[in-house]
Amino acid sequence: MFDFEYDDPLDDERSDDLIEAYEAHLRDGGPAFFDADDLDYIATAYFETGRMTEALDVVDRQIESSPGSSDPWMRRGILLNHLDRHDEALDAYDEALALNPVDTETLINRGITLDTLGRAEDALADFERALEIDPLASDALFNLAIALEKLERYEDATAALEQCADADPEHPEVWYELGYCYDQLDRLDDSVDAYDRQIDVDPYAQNAWYNRGIVLNRLSRYEEAVSSYDFAVAIDDGFTSAWYNRGNALANIGDAKGAAESYLKVLEHEDGDAATFYNLGLAYDDLGDYGLAVEYFRRAVADDAEYADAWYGMGCALDAQGLYTEALVAFARAIALTPEESEYWHARADTEYNAGQLAEALRSYANVVRLDPDNKDAWLDLAETRMEAGLRAEALDAFSQVIRLDPNSSEAHLRQAWALASVGQRENAVRSFRRAAELDPSRAEEIRRAYPDLSFGDARQGGLGRGAAGDERA
Repeated sequence: MFDFEYDDPLDDERSDDLIEAYEAHLRDGGPAFFDADDLDYIATAYFETGRMTEALDVVDRQIESSPGSSDPWMRRGILLNHLDRHDEALDAYDEALALNPVDTETLINRGITLDTLGRAEDALADFERALEIDPLASDALFNLAIALEKLERYEDATAALEQCADADPEHPEVWYELGYCYDQLDRLDDSVDAYDRQIDVDPYAQNAWYNRGIVLNRLSRYEEAVSSYDFAVAIDDGFTSAWYNRGNALANIGDAKGAAESYLKVLEHEDGDAATFYNLGLAYDDLGDYGLAVEYFRRAVADDAEYADAWYGMGCALDAQGLYTEALVAFARAIALTPEESEYWHARADTEYNAGQLAEALRSYANVVRLDPDNKDAWLDLAETRMEAGLRAEALDAFSQVIRLDPNSSEAHLRQAWALASVGQRENAVRSFRRAAELDPSRAEEIRRAYPDLSFGDARQGGLGRGAAGDERA
């Protein structure tokens, strides 16, 4: 709150004349002809131009001339608070309340100072006392809510803010704080509505546009979130958090180019951090510019060497360029930081396979299924790599895991059938081929052509051609 305004709007000409006369009096001495109204006016003029120390001197003169008035003491508290002399401000408020115990403005300002000092419970007591005197005091309700927010009592804060909005719907900040509290309570639609009301009050409230974008993103309304961030950065092009979150929203709708442009705007205004570099790496990886992706992943780990996802992203981008040795180094760094992350092991296994390191790939795939036993893709990769390595019995065990996890996959049955046929288990192979055909009749003829010596009876079979040994995996 800290309202220090003169009752009527200040007149620049009068302000200049009064301040000139007042400062001449201070400089040259002589008789003073300034009444209480003049001193109020001068103090307010100083306050509004940020000259807090000069305003405090004026207020101290008022206290000397009118020691029984509470208002100068309250103003003294406001000025001391602005000067970060909070304990002295509390003393001034106490003096004011000793003279006028029911002055709600002083109670509210005292509560704000207590809240600034981290004395939230004491601040709440002052706001509640003010509301006992005036239950509709919107500033008391508002600041009560702010103190409750700091205590993470969001339900209570919301109730106070709703009362404040009822009492003063044009309050400059109430809808913004309601938007925040609704967000904390996962009342996301209400949060968007509150930010809309704040924007109605102040269309240039960039933080309201920004927070509105965050909530819309949480609602998966990504296009609307982008639009909200657009308004925030139109108001302030240097609003880097808005540019960053705009990039995230665009990434969520698959616009990697737009995402990259937004993250680059962040770098126009600040040095950047690991998260921004990482997201740029992801965007360029999605765009197929793997060299630039690697560059930004490298910048991410240079900023934060323990950023495991950035090491992983770098490994994927290096693998995409066929730089397997470098990719494996990057995956090793990621795994050293987060050894229980199955995705890292899977990427490492694929790269080892691509590099022709079958023994190493087998160990890595085994780690994937150890960490994530329900990962059917990893079981399938393990099965096929075992087949390629001549470990056919072990491969059949892995294929059975694939079928267990995805019993309605024609492809899984078909690949198991190929494996069974390769080890001479013709009857079992026929059963698997037949099941594959039942699940996908469209490819039965393809299977008959591939295995003309096997009899399938009347089964209609479909199949998925297995890639040649050595095919690279993504």
